[in-house]
Amino acid sequence: MPRRGDLLRDVMLSTSTSQSELSRLSGVHQPSVSQFLSGRVDLSDEQLERLLSCMGYQLEVIRRVVSPELTRSERRSWLLHRQLSRRLSRESLSDWTPTIEGNLRRLRDGVSGEPHTTNVQRWNRLVREGDVIKLRRVLTGLDRDSIEMREVSPMSGLLTDQERRDVLASVA
Repeated sequence: MPRRGDLLRDVMLSTSTSQSELSRLSGVHQPSVSQFLSGRVDLSDEQLERLLSCMGYQLEVIRRVVSPELTRSERRSWLLHRQLSRRLSRESLSDWTPTIEGNLRRLRDGVSGEPHTTNVQRWNRLVREGDVIKLRRVLTGLDRDSIEMREVSPMSGLLTDQERRDVLASVA
């Protein structure tokens, strides 16, 4: 998917609209237009729509559901963490905290390099703050950041053996 700045540049080229002219038409300062085009500053769909309309265009956003490309290991990890998310509540987090803290201590001692070191610190902060919503996002997220967080997950030992077997059987 092209960046918004690239879409803006394409329309500016096809309409022979300079940065200065777009600035005059839209009221957006020319240095801001330059930053949008260079990618130094990202612009929202609403900002892009406004700039495109000055050149006689509209923005059409097409949303579609796609299945992410996960490795087998990433998929297993996601499924196991999704199962934990089903059981996650303030109460369960409180019950799980001693196990999680022990796992975090082991991870801190055994993990080196980035992003793992930072991610262990992030896990520690989320658990310490009891942020169930953000924990659920990490447990179930399919973005690269969530996948990397799960690579150093302190959540081992929280599922029963049967739950773990059931989840892993669904992958096979």
